[in-house]
Amino acid sequence: MRFSKYHALGNDYIVINPKDLNAGLSETEIKTICDRHYGVGSDGILYGPEASDSCDFALKIFNPDASEAEKSGNGLRIFSRYLWDQSLVLNDEFTIETKGGMVSSVVGEQGKSVSVDMGKVRFTHELLGEPEPTAEVLKVSGREFSCYLANVGNPHCVILLDEVDDGIAKAFGSQIENNPRFANRTNVQFVQVIDRSSIQIEIWERGAGYTLASGSSSTAAASVVYGLGLCDANINVHMPGGVINIKIDEEFFATMTGAVCKICEGCFSSEGLADQNLAVEVN
Repeated sequence: MRFSKYHALGNDYIVINPKDLNAGLSETEIKTICDRHYGVGSDGILYGPEASDSCDFALKIFNPDASEAEKSGNGLRIFSRYLWDQSLVLNDEFTIETKGGMVSSVVGEQGKSVSVDMGKVRFTHELLGEPEPTAEVLKVSGREFSCYLANVGNPHCVILLDEVDDGIAKAFGSQIENNPRFANRTNVQFVQVIDRSSIQIEIWERGAGYTLASGSSSTAAASVVYGLGLCDANINVHMPGGVINIKIDEEFFATMTGAVCKICEGCFSSEGLADQNLAVEVN
C-alpha cells in the first residue's frame, strides 16, 4: 500500500490512492496508520481520488479515530496538491466532491499554495439555519462559555475570548467536542480578535484532538467574527502552525488560501498494518 504524506501548517495528512488497494481501508488500518507510535502518524487520511458523477474528483476523509469527516480545509488543500503532483490537474480550477459538499480548488506557486472555495458558511449545525451568528451559553466543568455555531460542511463551535492559548483548548476541547448539545460532536475553536484583519485561534478537532492548524476551523472562526462585525472581510487567521487567509463575501461564501508542503512517499508493510494490540509473552 503506497502513501504520500503532506502537511498544511503542521496539520499533517496521509494520502492513499484507492487504485493502490485491493479493498478499502479497515477501521483498524486507519487507526494504525494514523498512530504516531505504531504507524506513520497523521491527523487523518485522505482517501482518493475516487470517481464522482458531479465533480472532477471525489474524496473521503478519515479522522485518526476512524470516523469519517465531512470536510477538511487543510485536507482539501493537501489533496489538491497531491492531484497536482500526480499531474492529474494543472493550475486551472477543478472541483472535489466531499461528504460535506462540493468545493472548487486552484493550485498556485508551483504547488506551495492552494486556494479552496469552501462554500457558504451557515451559523448552525443543521442543514438550514441562522443567517447570522447567534450566541448561546455552554456550561462545561463549572465554566460558562458564550459560543457560536457554524457549519462549513462540518460542524464548528466558535468561542470568543480575550486571550487564547493551547492550555484552554486542551483543558476544554474534548469536553465541548463530546458535549450532549452536539448530536454529531463538534470541532471547537477558541478565538482572540487581534485587529480588523487578524485573529488568533486555538483548535480542538473532532476525532483528532489538539491541532496546530485547520482550514475549516479557520473558515468557521473568521466567518463568525466577520458576521459579528468584529473584523473585515479579508482575515488572516493565526494558528500555532502558521497563517491562513480567509476572504468572505456578503453572502458568507468563503475562500481559503494557505501553504502546503510535501513530506515524503513510501509503502506500508503488511506487518505494520497488522493488529498492534498483540502482547508477546516471554517465558
